[in-house]
Amino acid sequence: MEEKKFALLIDSDNISAGYIKLILDELSKYGTVTYKRIYGDWTRSNAAKWKDVLLANSINPVQQYSYTSGKNATDSAMIIDAMDILYSGHVSGFCLASSDSDFTRLAMRLRESGMYVIGMGERKTPEPFRSACEKFVLLDLLANVESAQTSAGAKKSAAMEDALTPLSEIEQAIIRIISDNGDDGTAMDIGELGSRLSKMYPSFDVRNYEYTKFSKFLEAAEFKKSISLKFSESTVTAYLQTSNVTLDDIRKEVISILKNCDNNVINVGELNQKLMRKYPDFNIASYGYAKFSKMVGDFKECKLSNASKNISLKNANANVN
Repeated sequence: MEEKKFALLIDSDNISAGYIKLILDELSKYGTVTYKRIYGDWTRSNAAKWKDVLLANSINPVQQYSYTSGKNATDSAMIIDAMDILYSGHVSGFCLASSDSDFTRLAMRLRESGMYVIGMGERKTPEPFRSACEKFVLLDLLANVESAQTSAGAKKSAAMEDALTPLSEIEQAIIRIISDNGDDGTAMDIGELGSRLSKMYPSFDVRNYEYTKFSKFLEAAEFKKSISLKFSESTVTAYLQTSNVTLDDIRKEVISILKNCDNNVINVGELNQKLMRKYPDFNIASYGYAKFSKMVGDFKECKLSNASKNISLKNANANVN
C-alpha cells in the first residue's frame, strides 16, 4: 500500500513554535510530509523565535504582509496555497495547523476533493473546525500528557479534564457503534470500532486519557460493565455485555470456586453448573466465546486439561483480585 503524502500548512499566528516537533512527529505516523510551509509576517519582532525552528526542520516560511489592520492575510495565503497544492495532484492529504475557525470551510472543501485532512490546534479551537477535519489533534492537551508521563506524580489539570469528552459519553457512543454496525449487534473488531469512534469525535485520542493503546483504554474500569474484550492471535474483538456480570467477575468467581475444591481442581461441566447457579443469566456468548472450556482456559490463573476436561489453578495462592 502506497504511503500517503501530506502537505503541512502552519498558521504562525495561531500556533506556537514549541509545537513544531510534536506536529511533525504526529504527522509522520500518517505518511510522508512533502510540503512544509508556514505563513506569517516575518518582519514582526515576535517572528524571531521561529528562525531556528524553521531551519532545523526545513520548513519553508511564506511571507505575508498585513496590508490592512484587522484583516488576517495569513488565512488567505494559506487557503490559496492549499488549493494550488490540491490541484497539483501531488498529495493525498493535508495537515492544517491552526486554532482558527476560518479554516473550517477549507477543510471541508479539501475533504470534498477526497483529501485526508488532519487538523492540529489547541483546545480553544472551535468545534466546527475540529469536526470539519478527518482527525483533529489537540496539541496543548497532548503536550501536557507527554509532559506528565515524564514527571512523577503529575496530574491532569482541571482545564485538561474539561477539554476531554467524558468517558460516559464515549461509552454510550461505543455501545451505539457496536449495536448499529457490529456482528449481530453485539461484537466488533476494535480496529473498526476505533475508526468509527474517531469519525464521531475527530479530536478523540486515547493518549489524552493517559493510555497508549485503544485496547487498554477499553479495558478501563469505566467500561467493564458494558464492554468485554476477546484477544486472539491477530485480532482483538469488543463485545457488548448483555448482563451486569463482567468477565472479570466470572474470573474471580472461578478462582474462588477452585480454591474451595480438593486439590484446586474441578470438572469443567460442574464448574459451569456452579456459575449458572450463581449467575442465572450467565451466557458465554456475551463474552465472545462459543465454548465454556475455552473461556475459563483463557484465564491466566487457570489450567485446562483437555484429556480429563478438568480445570485447575496454576497456583494455589492465586489472588482473586
